[in-house]
Amino acid sequence: MNASKPYILIAVIVFIAGAIYFINSNSVRKGGLSEPVSVIPRTSSRRNEAKKETMPSKYLSAEEKSRRYKLAKEITTPDGFINTPSTSSGQVTSITISQFIGKKVILVDFWTYSCINCQRTTPYLNAWYEKYKDKGFVIIGIHTPEFEFEKDYNNVKAAVGKFGIKFPVVLDNDYSTWTAYKNQYWPRKYLIDIDGYIVYDHIGEGRYQETEQKIQGALGERMDILGENGTIDQSVTKEIPIQGGYKSPETYFGASRNQLMGNGAPGVAGNQKSLITPAKPDLNALYLSGDWNVANEFAQNSSLNAGIVYKYTAKDVFFVSESDTEIAVEVLRDGKPLGFEAGADIIKTSDGKTVVKIKEARLYKIIQDNQSDTHTLEFRIPKPGLKAFTFTFG
Repeated sequence: MNASKPYILIAVIVFIAGAIYFINSNSVRKGGLSEPVSVIPRTSSRRNEAKKETMPSKYLSAEEKSRRYKLAKEITTPDGFINTPSTSSGQVTSITISQFIGKKVILVDFWTYSCINCQRTTPYLNAWYEKYKDKGFVIIGIHTPEFEFEKDYNNVKAAVGKFGIKFPVVLDNDYSTWTAYKNQYWPRKYLIDIDGYIVYDHIGEGRYQETEQKIQGALGERMDILGENGTIDQSVTKEIPIQGGYKSPETYFGASRNQLMGNGAPGVAGNQKSLITPAKPDLNALYLSGDWNVANEFAQNSSLNAGIVYKYTAKDVFFVSESDTEIAVEVLRDGKPLGFEAGADIIKTSDGKTVVKIKEARLYKIIQDNQSDTHTLEFRIPKPGLKAFTFTFG
């Protein structure tokens, strides 16, 4: 037997082990760990023991919670923080879900700033934060962008200021935290109790009273666990009803999702020239006129005097857009300048026209009517450069 064989075998084993370690160590990449990380549940004793022995609790035990609920996931590979504490040198500090476990009740809100549904939810979030922040409540906004321009830190910071948001916001540009929660919606709220369990979640708008009552219940449990004195205000924020009924679907301009495009080539990226809008447009069909460069996320006009026509059914119309240089887009409804139904971003000019000035990347409020109805909306774009992302309706 050759004496060198055992050493060769050892060397092969060491090499294989090192290769496995290298592969595993490189599995941690931008976008998070290969598996989402759950928070560690609170392990300190529940309530003071004397109270626990003498009277039953109306709240679930940690063991019961572990069978009924899932643990919250940790924030993963954040891309920036807004409204978090700053160091003495002015550097913004990070936050985690884990730092609040055993101390606070947490509401995680997934949103993006050009989403009208998110914008309509924001006043309730602001009201809850102000009402309960001194009772052990924190909101963490997870800003997961729908469009590329929503990844820009300064754009998000400006939107946070505009909407009066005071609670912490975390940028989730690579969707890593979104993916950890297996989320698919804007907005979506997850309520995390003091023990780190997701005890309630809600998709979309509405059910504000129910959500606030769940917050109140979780805060009551927190006070009981920590032995704090005081009460939780049981009143709820007044809900503003949203008009129901049929409305046109969200309509995208970019090739990846522009299946409602009524002329040109839907689903095809590239230059589309000399487009013409029909005299009688179909309902919920998007028409462009002039020359357009269609990218995956948006369509950008490349000719003078381009246009957009859309026949919709809704009360309100919103338009997500941007331009490198300001463009005053003339807006007409049923062939006439806007009247009382003009949205907050519409300007009436001295010659009787109604225009919206497009520059910064955001949602523009075009129509804010009293009731839902069917109308034809027309945009007249005088110069090249407008990027159109989507129409949304309310």
